[in-house]
Amino acid sequence: MKFGFLKRSKDIDLEGYQSLPVVYQLRYSILEKVKKGEDPLPDIQGREGVKKDVLRALLSGAHPYLVSEEGTGKTRLARSLTKLLPEVPAIEGCPYHDDPKWPKDLLCPRCQASKNPQKEYGIELIPGERRFSRIQGNEYINEAKLLGLKDIQAIARGRSPFDPQVFTGTGIFRANRGILFIDELPAIRTKIQVLLHPVLEEKKAILEEYNWEHPLDLVLIATGNPQGFSHVNEVTRPLLDRLELIYMDLPEEETEREIMLKEKFKVKEDYYQPVEKEGILPYPSLKELEREVAAPWWIIDLINGAVRQSRNCPWLDKKASIRATTKGIDHTYASVELESRKVANLRDVAEGLKLAFRSRIGLRVDLVDFENPKKNFEKSNELAEYLLCKALADFDFRWEADKEIFSAELNSLLAEGTGNLTYKLQRYPELNRVIEQMKRVAKDKASYDLNRTERDFALQPEKLSQEVLEEYNYSALETICNLAWHRNLIGDSIKEKVFVPRMGSFSQKR
Repeated sequence: MKFGFLKRSKDIDLEGYQSLPVVYQLRYSILEKVKKGEDPLPDIQGREGVKKDVLRALLSGAHPYLVSEEGTGKTRLARSLTKLLPEVPAIEGCPYHDDPKWPKDLLCPRCQASKNPQKEYGIELIPGERRFSRIQGNEYINEAKLLGLKDIQAIARGRSPFDPQVFTGTGIFRANRGILFIDELPAIRTKIQVLLHPVLEEKKAILEEYNWEHPLDLVLIATGNPQGFSHVNEVTRPLLDRLELIYMDLPEEETEREIMLKEKFKVKEDYYQPVEKEGILPYPSLKELEREVAAPWWIIDLINGAVRQSRNCPWLDKKASIRATTKGIDHTYASVELESRKVANLRDVAEGLKLAFRSRIGLRVDLVDFENPKKNFEKSNELAEYLLCKALADFDFRWEADKEIFSAELNSLLAEGTGNLTYKLQRYPELNRVIEQMKRVAKDKASYDLNRTERDFALQPEKLSQEVLEEYNYSALETICNLAWHRNLIGDSIKEKVFVPRMGSFSQKR
């Protein structure tokens, strides 16, 4: 039977199965994808240098250590590696996923105690996603959480405290025949880190209390923040020497946009089983729960731009992570839903960013009011609008229009009011032309991860209802007004007609 293609059945045929270590399984899967011209890590957008370093390490049987600031996608990359692991047979119920083809000395104490563990317990197939054990690094991690602890009930039943069968393996043992993921390795105290040395060097766990050494088949993927961050201990030099250090920076702008759209909140079928029996409260269908509100391309790009502005902001000690981008668009959608509208505009973005930033940025210490927390929330909200204002100032959209005619039409329309906008635009040809130019960019920005309405904006605008078209035109007009203000094509009177993010106390007047 070819490696990686096992049959599912009650009686699993192991005749053609060859037991292979995890490092060989990963190497095989990577090389097969390379031969086919496929990306071995398709779930990770961009980051080509980082991905290649990770793949180099795995192809060499080494252990990657991803170092970066918060929210760069380290955990997501580590978990995506499980998709490179094939389905493998294991002795059923074994806590360490013992391979039925292993010799007795490699088996766990439970399986060793059986004359024929295959016959006694049976065989099960373990998918790659289940061959992943995560340890969240923190100062409370100790030997018990890393390796295991004694089963008090077994001791109470008469077993010796020094019997290996009394031992219950935890994080490292659960990773046997898979991937051990240690998130925030430097957060673990140095004296506990040394327990990993024999795991990496000798492929075994050493439990001195039991005078017992147990072989392990795993690959370690570790992550951590750079030295100098809070709760960061030094990774011991001997341990670091056994790891491949890879720096993972924040993604480029276009890549972050892709991640934001892919990771945003979506209604999924996982764990959802609607109930339709009489007498039980009715549950909605998935279709009823889906987000039908839309964010035009300029709204998406401005959310991305505002978050990226935070990373160069002199007023912040803690910069926003990728999660701020994803939550920014999620909360923008929610703002639209709360008002029973269909299309996001700049005010929705401002409200969404305020919520997304609060737990993901840190004001410079001299700006923090330790006696009045409310003022800090107000400053955070003010900064969100400031960053959106900066994103608008740097927004890369150049339109073709006669500046004087365009400015006159814009002022005239705003004086008239924006109600029934779709109809009124027909009387302002230069302004209408700029808005249509803006809409045409949507086709180039179309993505698989847009929702149905957003794809209609890009590919089938003629399908838009009058209600959606009216809101779509208003969102475009509002953004154009802000761009015109930043380019000195219109005066401050605009602020009385449409939403303009405030620069506030964080910047001098333009």
